[in-house]
Amino acid sequence: MAPMPSPHELPDLSTVWLRAFLEVARRGSFTGAARSLGWTQSAVSRQISSLESALGGGPLFDRLPRGVRLTEAGRVLVPHAEAVVEALHGAGRELAALREVAGGRLRFGAFATADAALVPRALGAFRERHPRVRVSREEGFTPALLERLAAGHLDLAVVSTTGGAPLEPYTLHHLLDESLYVAVPAAHPLADGGPVRLGRLADADWISGSARPEGTLLDAALRQGFRPRVAHVVAEWTAKQGYVAAGLGVTLVPALAAESVRPDVALLPVLDERAPARAVYAATVRGRTPAPAVEAFVGALREAVRRIPGC
Repeated sequence: MAPMPSPHELPDLSTVWLRAFLEVARRGSFTGAARSLGWTQSAVSRQISSLESALGGGPLFDRLPRGVRLTEAGRVLVPHAEAVVEALHGAGRELAALREVAGGRLRFGAFATADAALVPRALGAFRERHPRVRVSREEGFTPALLERLAAGHLDLAVVSTTGGAPLEPYTLHHLLDESLYVAVPAAHPLADGGPVRLGRLADADWISGSARPEGTLLDAALRQGFRPRVAHVVAEWTAKQGYVAAGLGVTLVPALAAESVRPDVALLPVLDERAPARAVYAATVRGRTPAPAVEAFVGALREAVRRIPGC
């Protein structure tokens, strides 16, 4: 007889043994269990003997002239074996749901103008295809989103190269190279003049989310050789439009937000041959295997980009 395991030790049990044990308990015989499992009777007997040995050698079944009956030890084991087998079945179902994007979660963040059209369209398509995935979303600037991503609080972040945040630690899924527009009041002299170089607006008052142009969209003005005069610092996008419409200045608008511009504001494409205003990426942490839901959402983002005018 094998030595009894210490009460502080966990016996090494095969799930095959437990499956055979439960089937014998349900059928009341080795023959019935073998028929149900598609095994030979001797194979079932070997699994039960191995389980009994691992648990200390005591019998789990009394062998009767016709069939078997659970011993007290067998009756004690039944609910535990059922719990183990059900837990494994549950894990299998959840893992299958993850593979099929039929469950699990998606935690993502995005910068504000990506929320104007890109993210809603992608999220709408994703939710229609994968309604059982739990989705949570955050909004923030690229550096903060990347910090949240690196800390494991997000699975994916929609980020841009504006601000020069270091992107090397991340796997970048390119979405688009985004062009810029300058927003002027509808009655502005340049409103009907087509594309412009920002230098033509060097003397204008500018509306920006920061008093300093460095690390913002106004880097485009620095590339064109002038330092814009920021007259109003306004963080919220719709408020910037209000300031422009009131004739208080001009502002830069990325292509992702162009669809949502109010009718009393005119958009002029910015001529800047040196570089696109910014690249937009879906970022994940390098070396961390993304869940299938993340890969599916990246696909939805790429599809949404193709449906946005000017992108």
